[in-house]
Amino acid sequence: VAPGLTEVGLLLPYSPLHHLLLDAVDRPLVMTSGNVSDEPIAHDDDDAVRRLGPMVDGLLTHDRPIHIRCDDSVARSTSRGVQVLRRSRGFAPEPVALPVTAARPILAVGAELKSTVAVVQGGFVVASHHIGDLEHLATYESFLQAIDHLCHLYDVTPEVVAHDLHPEYLSTKLAHDLDLPVVGVQHHHAHVASCLVEHGRTDPVLGLAFDGLGYGTDATLWGGELLVADLRDAERVGHLRPIAMPGGGAAIREPWRMAAAWTAAAGCGERAPAPVVDEARRDGVAAVIAAGLGPVTTSVGRLFDALGSLVTGRTVATYEAQAAIELEALARRVDRDDAPRWVDVVTIDRSAALPQIDPRGLVEQVVDALVRGTAPEVVAAGIHEALGSAAAALAAEITAHHGLDTVALTGGVYQNARLTEVVEGALLDAGLTVLVHQRIPANDGGISIGQAAVAAAATGS
Repeated sequence: VAPGLTEVGLLLPYSPLHHLLLDAVDRPLVMTSGNVSDEPIAHDDDDAVRRLGPMVDGLLTHDRPIHIRCDDSVARSTSRGVQVLRRSRGFAPEPVALPVTAARPILAVGAELKSTVAVVQGGFVVASHHIGDLEHLATYESFLQAIDHLCHLYDVTPEVVAHDLHPEYLSTKLAHDLDLPVVGVQHHHAHVASCLVEHGRTDPVLGLAFDGLGYGTDATLWGGELLVADLRDAERVGHLRPIAMPGGGAAIREPWRMAAAWTAAAGCGERAPAPVVDEARRDGVAAVIAAGLGPVTTSVGRLFDALGSLVTGRTVATYEAQAAIELEALARRVDRDDAPRWVDVVTIDRSAALPQIDPRGLVEQVVDALVRGTAPEVVAAGIHEALGSAAAALAAEITAHHGLDTVALTGGVYQNARLTEVVEGALLDAGLTVLVHQRIPANDGGISIGQAAVAAAATGS
């Protein structure tokens, strides 16, 4: 069900039909939603016959049509309690109090992946159920339906639209097509703002926004950002060392490409374990890396992909961030007290305009440990300790410089419970207050709430 992982998702029966099914078989069932991968749930009978009919033995219908589709929510148990990863059935569309009051009704159209939309009326924001990834036509149609449904349900006629800065996001293009005033919100500022909303804060904090990819104000792809931010403004004060993604989007689907890029940057590519891919492809990617081609990113998510590929041998991701998720699962097999403490393998480079977290020494340490035959779970545990400790150390330094006392951990990378534990513990030891996500997703599912809050602060009181 979940190969290579230490957790399995469970759900209890929440409808009479579930109870009847479980009574009939008298054992647990493996279940999935009624949709093709990456497409929205089929909630209309004719659509179900068309899309799902060829894959199933039968369809059970009902004489009551489903008004609107809604995915199951997903939550994870952590040391801090329940953390919501997907805010949908049972949570949406429940209003969330904003720490500011909007002067005008607002529509926030979210990001491209894990899409949600949100509306603001006065001092409350209402986010939609999970919609999905807008790169698929059926999901985009569901996105438009969710906007209409949410505006109708809460009697909101938007007068302002908040959107991501990425010019090619379909949500951004829709925002500009609505002929309304727009508020562009940088992706990682929206992440920090969503965390502030959850904790009812408006004052400046240092945001550690670690995720996959988000469009930066310099037109590069951010993802390992330190931002001094409140609901109105965000200033970039540090980031992960930039690196080019060989093959662009292919480097997300094939994490061995990012492993090749980072080992080349660390000068240990020839010693690194060779990925199990065609030699001609390896040579082609090596040439791309040597030429410095590919979109530049500061993404911690892509770094974890690289490290996960090195440690697990994962070359192709069959689901999002698979190599990184498998790396965390390995690390969780080792108690933190037994994890290696590699000293000075992640350094802070202050020679650039902004301080940079430089993980090249960590990459080299990982390669050497694997060559020596160190157990993969031990290497994985060491990675989390080293990277988390370095990020916390730089955060403590920057908060002191800016007179701040609070750090917000946000972005999809902080769905990694082990990394969160390392970073949070080090920051608490430094005497700082730490904000983490629990009710609002740390991933892009919370972006619409963050956008809504920033737009509310810009247009309200």
